Amino acid sequence: MPKVEVCFSPELIHLFNLERKVVVVTDILRATSCMTAGIASGVAKIKPVATLEECSALKEEGYFTAAERNGGKVEGFDIGNSPYSYMEDRFKGKNIAATTTNGTLAITKSTAADEILIGSFLNLSTVANYLIKENKDVIIHCSGWKGNYSLEDTLFAGALIEKLTSAFGLGDDASFSAFASYKVAKNNLLETVLGSSHAKRLEKYDIKKDIELCCAIDKYDVLPFLQNGVLIKK
Repeated sequence: MPKVEVCFSPELIHLFNLERKVVVVTDILRATSCMTAGIASGVAKIKPVATLEECSALKEEGYFTAAERNGGKVEGFDIGNSPYSYMEDRFKGKNIAATTTNGTLAITKSTAADEILIGSFLNLSTVANYLIKENKDVIIHCSGWKGNYSLEDTLFAGALIEKLTSAFGLGDDASFSAFASYKVAKNNLLETVLGSSHAKRLEKYDIKKDIELCCAIDKYDVLPFLQNGVLIKK
């Protein structure tokens, strides 16, 4: 039986052996929610990069640019980190280069894995069904906040584990902890996420509608995955 493990932060991913495993990167508020919503809405490719400089340079290759730092849009880029921005009609069939405080860093630190998938509540069941079919060991890589633990990413990890329990064993205490946390919060998911430190950090941007969307389970059936450095629909 394959196992599922949870990494609570990109600062910890070096402790995991990624070879021959599938990594599910999650940044619920809001990078992987944006990526899921964007691909579901017709964005052709999303290129995740770690730095603002890399993202800006991709304008010359025809990419629209999305940049967020500390929760806010970075001046000089086309959009920030709202899933609603990624859903705009002008991006259908287009490519977006994206850099965020946490999520794109987690992706770039996961490249030793066999496969990198993008996970969010928006495509929860689609991710789970694919993992069950693939039958490989899984690491859920939580993007966290500047190297620290984040509640919302952990709750996603627990929700995904709940869907995998019939086919996967728990590989570490972090996976057990995430599953236990989700079981407590699942019936009040939005309210729990709104109480998280990152949701409170984002209050000054007046984006409650973003958070509500990010907590919507199974709104889409798309599975963004990394291929040759860009995220596309599987």
